[in-house]
Amino acid sequence: MAQDRVEAVERALTVLDAFDADKEAFSLAELAQATGFYKSTLLRLLGSLERFDYVQRSPDGRWRLGATPVRLARRHPPSRALAARIQPLLDRLASETGETAALLEAQGGEVECRLVALPATSLRHDLRPGSRWRIESDDDPRPALPGGTMTWVALPNAPEATALWLSLSGPAGRLTGERARRALARAREALAAPQPEETP
Repeated sequence: MAQDRVEAVERALTVLDAFDADKEAFSLAELAQATGFYKSTLLRLLGSLERFDYVQRSPDGRWRLGATPVRLARRHPPSRALAARIQPLLDRLASETGETAALLEAQGGEVECRLVALPATSLRHDLRPGSRWRIESDDDPRPALPGGTMTWVALPNAPEATALWLSLSGPAGRLTGERARRALARAREALAAPQPEETP
């Protein structure tokens, strides 16, 4: 109903809707054009959204989505089901190989770490959920790892879904590609296996 509307909230949601586009970052002028708001109004709205990490401002002054929308999206039932299935596999991979095991997802020219399991050693790739990095190729999710290496395997998904990978990463002298590929292949096979139906 009209009396239930909160204009400031609706304006903030309009700003967030503007980020639902192919571009990753927007100038203030581009956001003003997309929303129809004055720049002074936009700056106030963006300031509030930034405080709660709904948006982030880069050093060049451009705006992009922050970590909060991604975190909230993971509360969606399909995301929770994915985590429930994959996290135990990552834990086992990290335990068996002594390396960092992760689920990576493509995010429009970037890769984000969705889930991770760290080995019980101080010398490791210290990857964290929410970590992001740019990629040059859609089929190569590796970040820059001076002195380290990453091996990955793509997970099958629907054509319209984002790309997902399982990865193992660690010191280059310790993690061999062949050993990592075998471990990742076993994990992917385990994911592809039919899941037992829940009993009522």
